[in-house]
Amino acid sequence: MTPSTLMHADAPVIHTKLPGPNARRIIADDARLISPSYTRSYPLVAKHGHGCMIEDVDGNQFLDFSAGIAVTSTGHCHPEVVAAIQKQAAELLHMSGTDFYYPQMTELAERLSKIAPMPGPHRVYYGNSGAEAVEAAMKLARYHTKRQYIIAFYGAFHGRTMGALSLTCSKAQQRRRFAPLVPGVVHVPYPNLYRRPAGTDAEQYARDTARHIEDWVFRTEVPPEECAAIVVEAFQGEGGYLPAPPAFMQELRRICDKHGILLIVDEVQSGMGRTGKWWAVEHTGVEPDMITIAKGIASGLPLSALVTRAEIMDWTPGSHASTFGGNPVAIAAAMATIDILEREGMENAHKVGEHILTRTHDWAQRLPLVGDIRGRGLMIGIEFVSDKVAKTAATEQRDLVVEAAFEKGLLVLGAGPNTLRLSPPLIVTKHQADIALDILEESIQQVASGKYKRPSWSE
Repeated sequence: MTPSTLMHADAPVIHTKLPGPNARRIIADDARLISPSYTRSYPLVAKHGHGCMIEDVDGNQFLDFSAGIAVTSTGHCHPEVVAAIQKQAAELLHMSGTDFYYPQMTELAERLSKIAPMPGPHRVYYGNSGAEAVEAAMKLARYHTKRQYIIAFYGAFHGRTMGALSLTCSKAQQRRRFAPLVPGVVHVPYPNLYRRPAGTDAEQYARDTARHIEDWVFRTEVPPEECAAIVVEAFQGEGGYLPAPPAFMQELRRICDKHGILLIVDEVQSGMGRTGKWWAVEHTGVEPDMITIAKGIASGLPLSALVTRAEIMDWTPGSHASTFGGNPVAIAAAMATIDILEREGMENAHKVGEHILTRTHDWAQRLPLVGDIRGRGLMIGIEFVSDKVAKTAATEQRDLVVEAAFEKGLLVLGAGPNTLRLSPPLIVTKHQADIALDILEESIQQVASGKYKRPSWSE
């Protein structure tokens, strides 16, 4: 398989036992040389990518419904993005926007300001990753408000650097043996409509979840006048692909306005058109004070941004900076990415996402193990349960479905304890979506029936 054949491919082609001989050699070297802290769900060793297709080092062809963890928003190696990178790389690679000026930094800031989910004027800070954007947001919130406490949510993932990790609360392993973390962070419940108490009204449950902050946290733990910010994902990613109910977000906005608290919305995974709008928060009717952006912003190059209302970003020179943040090559990729998403990607995310939700609307009734399907655009979660009445989490079965799909040539990942995420590039076609869903359905049936035999590499 070559990159040219990948350009015209829609379906997986697997012709070796996975992993193949070349992949096995590289995986052995990886085990010897690379940090064991990395998590790998299955032994994919990628070599080429185009659109929604990935070719491994043994020539096997995979349909990618992970998009490099929601990063390759325009697909792998989109020709317009590649051309923009090549052009910029031949002109200027680096001079450091921390100490000098790039025209690209202001050009991208203007583009981001036009699509920001809150009224301008705005200011923009650049970093290299989602965690860096979150770190900047934390520091700025404390700097601007002169307050110390920050509220985050159970199930949240905001990164693994020490500040971002202090907000993260999705897996104990991510925090194990790193304490003490940054002090002053308090976690509260995030709404899960599928798992709300039986007989409760969905909207009231969502509002009550937010009101826990006023009813309990402000009464017992955090004086509201000392709270700098509430940091929330408008669509919780690692927590299990949970869309924030509009009533929940609206209540958070009310609380923030009442007590002079900043509302920081993490759009690292959910932003850049993935939910069919530029930002997941737009589905809720809420305007944040800051948003953090990364992953899909530059189609695979390292870039992040913190966008705030201009009056909030009032820190003085030397307060915070990044040597590589706002790199001109990464910005060139981002400008091309925004062009593509604006022209076609965002609308396609809405249309193909609706197609997937329509095709899977009866899976929870028809398929074993499927308890709930939820999502917006091309950010869709399938929650697995072993008992549909008790909603018992089927973590092992979810993992087996991910492995079975890989062996059939479909790349998907888990999210949360028992959810499988669908997050393909935003240029995915309905035909490719149908292929992916056929593979998933077959994999679910195999696992549920006990016919799927776990491969040796996963043991």
